[in-house]
Amino acid sequence: MSKEFLWVEKYRPRLIGTTVLPQDLKDTFQKIVDSGEIPNMLFTGTAGTGKTTIARAICDELGLDYIVINGSEEGNIDTLRGKIKQFASSVSLSGGYKVVILDEADYLNAQSTQPALRGFIEEFSQNCRFILTCNFKNKVIEPLHSRCSVYEFNTSKKQMAQLCGEFMTRLQIILDGEGVTYNNDVIAGLIGRYAPDWRRVLNEAQRHSISGKLDTGVLINESNANYGLLFQSLKSKDFKKMRSWVVNNMDTEPAAIFRGIYDSMEGKVAPTSIPQLVLILADYQYKNAFVADHELNLVACLTECMANVEFV
Repeated sequence: MSKEFLWVEKYRPRLIGTTVLPQDLKDTFQKIVDSGEIPNMLFTGTAGTGKTTIARAICDELGLDYIVINGSEEGNIDTLRGKIKQFASSVSLSGGYKVVILDEADYLNAQSTQPALRGFIEEFSQNCRFILTCNFKNKVIEPLHSRCSVYEFNTSKKQMAQLCGEFMTRLQIILDGEGVTYNNDVIAGLIGRYAPDWRRVLNEAQRHSISGKLDTGVLINESNANYGLLFQSLKSKDFKKMRSWVVNNMDTEPAAIFRGIYDSMEGKVAPTSIPQLVLILADYQYKNAFVADHELNLVACLTECMANVEFV
């Protein structure tokens, strides 16, 4: 599939000013561009919040040569070493720094690959800068933190309301441009479900617009089908399928998943087990604010549900 067929690539913002981010973050990155000096940076935050887009925009605005490497797909130490050395060891044609954008750096092995990356940052410091992105900063070793300026892509409730409005306007423009008819309530529903994962919102909008129409059935079908698969795995006590569901949905905020399970439990949980399920969900949702590994916390929650809740 062509990247330009994907709306997330076709409509990816090319300038910092056109990204959907809190204004203070945009101002910070604009100052970096205006200074003409780019440090090594670590961008941390949940999936789809614009980390890679900002990294690309900084390079584009400064006219810098850059390469994007995905840590989850190309995280093998030999592959990483070969790509980085080949790119970083040559002089930039633009005359400035070359930049390695390493997506999902938290997927790199913390015992072998991340220490090697620290070495690359030092080895090529004369002509190369590194921008690392991650969803979970605690999975990135401290020596990398200390060699980078760390920026957190967090959004307050007040900022979220504004950003949702901005993205709704942008999505309306995209749908109009693609000739898709739509219902504003559906757009608001998609944004409300997945924000601040703007990538997920756009992917879901495109996936459900193939017929040329985006209507209310999207929200109903998406919710029922997704959580239906989860409840099936819990009922059959199929840990492998349950864990696979978790992995496939970790780009959704864990808090939204807990709420989704709660909203979808009617008809899938024995009435006598509903109080137990509610208590388990509330307990793990509270823990979610403090744990280092959100995926493990969610799997633990669902494992406890599997063991103690009767599904129908």
